[in-house]
Amino acid sequence: MSYSIFQCPRDIIYGEDSVNLVGAKSVELGKKAMIVTGKYSSKKTGALDKVLDSLKQVSLNYVIFDKVESDPSVNTVRAGVQTAKEENVDVIVALGGGSALDASKAISAVTTNGGDILDYEKKTPEVDGIPIVAVPTTAGTGSEVSKYSIITDIERKIKMLIASDFLIPKVAILDPKLTKMMPQSVTAATGMDAFTHAIEAYISKAAQPISDMYAIKAIELITGNLVKAILKEDDMEARGNMLLAQMYAGLAFSNSSTALVHSMSRPLGVYYKVPHGLANALLLPEVMKFNRAACSEKFKVVAEAMGENIEGKSIREASYLAIESIKNLFLETGLPTSLKEVGVDKNNFEKMAKDAMESKTTALNPRRPEVEQLIEIYKTIY
Repeated sequence: MSYSIFQCPRDIIYGEDSVNLVGAKSVELGKKAMIVTGKYSSKKTGALDKVLDSLKQVSLNYVIFDKVESDPSVNTVRAGVQTAKEENVDVIVALGGGSALDASKAISAVTTNGGDILDYEKKTPEVDGIPIVAVPTTAGTGSEVSKYSIITDIERKIKMLIASDFLIPKVAILDPKLTKMMPQSVTAATGMDAFTHAIEAYISKAAQPISDMYAIKAIELITGNLVKAILKEDDMEARGNMLLAQMYAGLAFSNSSTALVHSMSRPLGVYYKVPHGLANALLLPEVMKFNRAACSEKFKVVAEAMGENIEGKSIREASYLAIESIKNLFLETGLPTSLKEVGVDKNNFEKMAKDAMESKTTALNPRRPEVEQLIEIYKTIY
């Protein structure tokens, strides 16, 4: 018997000013909220004030945990768990980019399942965590709808991938206005992150029909709106479409998987603090070139989704067209185009490649790589 299971949050709420519903949705789930957010951005943009106003409107008690850094660490999760327990928190409002949302999931799971965050490198949570209302302020990670959390162990220099159905937020609230304050570079990097999620979910060995549908829709929307959102921060239609697209991509990879790009990007973040979206963007064209022969029919569909004219072209021709289109979109973002530009040491390529080979997502890549091939990919984009 063969079957697929598609999972997503109980509620997905989308639209301008939908952030005002945070309080109403949170009070349905608990009596005291913990707002998990970053140190600066949500305060600077006014997103935190909007969430606080919404909680106050329903008289919901809250505590603020604003210690989440880029690439949330093991120690940050531990501190969050301690706060959640001391404050008797029973609902979490995750506010920010992927880091805040990933930290929230880890805090939620460890608080109710017990133990230490490091325990979950080798096991999965067995019961539901503290319910989460997820409010993304960037258009990239899709973490508000996914079952994954990435937590960095600084001492061992690894990024732990934690996966569980119990990590999926109960409510996702997507307000395009909250993404308006993103700098151009962040808009570009997070957008390419979502684009990578969509493409890898589609070509992953774990892809399924429903995840394919969301992946293709995300590819279409990102192709048509990413550059507009980068160049015109007040283009709310483009920003709204990007927020939807990254959510579609999140649904796709949460029910399918990511693949080799993510495996190779994690060492860039751990060793050189390259932002996750930028790392994915740098790797995507070359890794897709490596994968093309193993999934050329799917790349024909990608080419069409990106607006390329494939009429009369063979599968092989169309698949190469997809690779060119992916590369051109990346170049249009204005992001750095080489590992050297972002401070990566070429002498560490072998170690990075071996780390990538150990990643769980490498096994789901459509083409099985060897360490030497990964080293060559790193060299090509150096």
